[in-house]
Order: sequence, then structure tokens, then C-alpha cells
Amino acid sequence: MEAIFMATPVELFITYLESERQYSVDTVTAYREDLAAFQQFLSTTDSQDDLLKVTKLDVQVYLSQLYDEHKARTTIARKISSLRSFYDFMIREGLQSKNPFAYVTLKKRPAPLPRFFYEKEMTALFQAAAANPDDLLAKRDSAILEVLYGTGIRVSECCQLQLVDIDFDRQLMLIHGKGNKERYVPFGHYAKDALTEYMQMTRQPLMAKYHKDHQTVFINHYGDPITSTGIEYVLNQMIDRSTLTGDIHPHMLRHTFATHLLNNGADLRTVQELLGHSSLSTTQIYTHVTKSQLQRDYRRFFPRATHD
Repeated sequence: MEAIFMATPVELFITYLESERQYSVDTVTAYREDLAAFQQFLSTTDSQDDLLKVTKLDVQVYLSQLYDEHKARTTIARKISSLRSFYDFMIREGLQSKNPFAYVTLKKRPAPLPRFFYEKEMTALFQAAAANPDDLLAKRDSAILEVLYGTGIRVSECCQLQLVDIDFDRQLMLIHGKGNKERYVPFGHYAKDALTEYMQMTRQPLMAKYHKDHQTVFINHYGDPITSTGIEYVLNQMIDRSTLTGDIHPHMLRHTFATHLLNNGADLRTVQELLGHSSLSTTQIYTHVTKSQLQRDYRRFFPRATHD
């Protein structure tokens, strides 16, 4: 007689995230780590790690510990969100009657403005991307930069981009976003030219060299699909070759795309559609203006800004 193995509550939840919600591997990993950290906390304080026997006192002590460890507010908020989602799922499955994290709130702080590049900084990045013309991967790097900046897509969406998703004639990309939501995003001539050169001069030779046969657009030096970490490495290499300083996160190019559109007169609803935001409030974080625009408008409209 075969033994019957019962899935743990955490395993049930992870399966739900993977199969029904279809979250990315990175997102599922974050949920798993948040649950494991809470279980570790329970085992060290209560000598038990049963997530279904948690009390409000456990929650309060856990929050206090996170603050004592000087965790960033965003980190604490993510952990609370993960645990609240877990207990909501337990209630739906009939394994829990109440959510101990239901009424946990964190004091709100003003959201920081998104980091973005000015146009001169983008020019420096494009020059750095093309700095090694003899490098087989230079065309790929330029294409990645053109696509991320020219479309505003997420790095995960860039990694998942397939050949069939690109319509070169109409200059449109079909983007598969969060929650299986699809949207069309246009791309300009710079991105089109960079993609065409990359396909012919880098992708085809590498795919043939390593006998690869898949439809993912962007690849690594072995012909396999590039990862988010790989793209971040590529961008930081550009920073090292440029006159710029600091690290670059791929999301900064998404911020830059939105900021440059709005600063040049684009409608907020249009930017929302291009970015794939479900809520306009998410897009509104980009309604800040650049320092140069502030200075230009100040000199133009304030009567005592300049001498006659």
C-alpha cells in the first residue's frame, strides 16, 4: 500500500502562486523566503513553527523584531503583504478562520521620486553600448538598451520577448505582462535598426555556433535565453565604459521612458497604456518634472527670474 503524502500549507500556497496566479520564479521565491523567515521567527520565540497557530501577539512581536533589525520599510511591507496573502489563501481553502495580518498597517511615507536618466546621460549610455564594435555581443547590448529605453517594458518582459512578438513592418511588439495581460507597444527606428543588426550579426551566428533552436529574442554568449541578472550585468558594463557613475537597474530605463514621454507632452493615459499599468495612480508617480524643465519654466514664467 502506497504512502499518502499531504502537502503542507506552504506547499499548497506556492502551488497556487505558480499554477493559478502564474507568478514569476523570482516572485514565488520571494514569497517562499518571507514565509520561511516567519517560520524561523516562530520556532525561535515559541518553540513551534506552525503557521496555522499564529496569534496577534506573534504578529506584533514579529513586527517589533523587524523594526529592531532596522529593516527597510519597503522590506517590511513586502513581508507583511506576503504573509497576508498566505493567510487569505488559507481562509479560502478552509484551513484558517481569521487572518492575523489582516489589520496590520505601516505608517505611510512619501514615495521617493523614480530615478531616471537625463537625455545627455542616455546619449552617454548609447555611446558606451557601441564602444566595442569588434565584440560580437556589442550589437546585442545596443539592441537591449534601445528596446528597454524605447518601449519602457519591464526587464522580465524583455527577457520573455519572442521573435513572433515583434512586427517589424508595423513597428509593434506584443508584450506579455503581469497577470497574463497583453499589450501592444510601438518602437521607433533606432530600436528597429538595432534589433535588425543584432538579429543578423549576433543572434544568428551564436545560435548556429552552439546549435540552439528557440524563439527567445535576446540571448547570452552561449545562445541561451538571457536572464534578468544577465541584462543587469550588461547595463552595468555600459556604465563602467561610460562617463557616468553608480549602478544601473533596468527599471531606471522604464522610469526614463515614462519621464521623457511626459516631459515632452505625452498624455498620462497614454503612458499608462504603454507601461501596462492597471491603475492610473501607479503611473502618476512619473508626473514629476526634470530639474532642467523646472528651471526653464521658472525663467520663462516668473517675472523676477531674469534681468530685462
